Amino acid sequence: MLGLPIAANLLQARYALTVYNRTADKAKPLVAQGALQAARPADTVTAGGIVVTLVWDDEALESIVGSEDFLERLGPGGIHVSMSTVSPDTGRKLADLHARHGSVYVEAPVFGRPEAAAAKQLWIPVAGPQEAKERVRPVLEAMGAKGIFDFGEEAGTAVLVKLIGNFLIVSAGRSLEEALGMAERGGADPKAVAEMLTSTLFPAPIYQSYGKMIAEKTANLSESKIPQKDVGLFLAAAQNAHFPAPLAGQLLDMLEGGDRSRQ
Repeated sequence: MLGLPIAANLLQARYALTVYNRTADKAKPLVAQGALQAARPADTVTAGGIVVTLVWDDEALESIVGSEDFLERLGPGGIHVSMSTVSPDTGRKLADLHARHGSVYVEAPVFGRPEAAAAKQLWIPVAGPQEAKERVRPVLEAMGAKGIFDFGEEAGTAVLVKLIGNFLIVSAGRSLEEALGMAERGGADPKAVAEMLTSTLFPAPIYQSYGKMIAEKTANLSESKIPQKDVGLFLAAAQNAHFPAPLAGQLLDMLEGGDRSRQ
């Protein structure tokens, strides 16, 4: 659902916008605000323009880029901004594919929940050719970027940063669940524990927001499929780099096994 507030921000900034969603009804709020609705991904593309994708995984992203006329329509001078969390290998492959068609691939994965997008509090690492990054920067700012961090021109680096960040976020979330669960079992008020620790030793937005939700029992981190997907991508990237990542392996086992680790 992150794409909805991001696109709405662009419309509020008076960008002309053509949108596509494989579930057409999900685009209705944007159409009501002035967006045009496309029947297929390639219909969102204009020659030499900027097209933005935000999809679930590598397969979905590759299917869009490989769909009929997408790269041909984008053409020389066109820029594809990928905001999806995918593998570094996919980023590199798509960057090469765009280069062969004369277009440019820029990675700009997003840190932030839908409410952060609506509040224009997103953090975005970027990677790609410098000229293209400069061209898309105003677009990213209009989308709701509070901070844009440049990780060079090599494809794969920005999505690696996103995977690292998500690995740390998931690790923090699971640690908080266990810690505050132990506080409750031991007779301490989880809300008071969360408030103390996140205002002293751990005064970071992730600990503060997730700590509050977990203590108040308004969040169930096991319901989302995102942690398992992204930790899996992090672990695969580590294995491809021949880098040992034992904590990631254990975390993925926990995510795949649900509550088995607590039994």
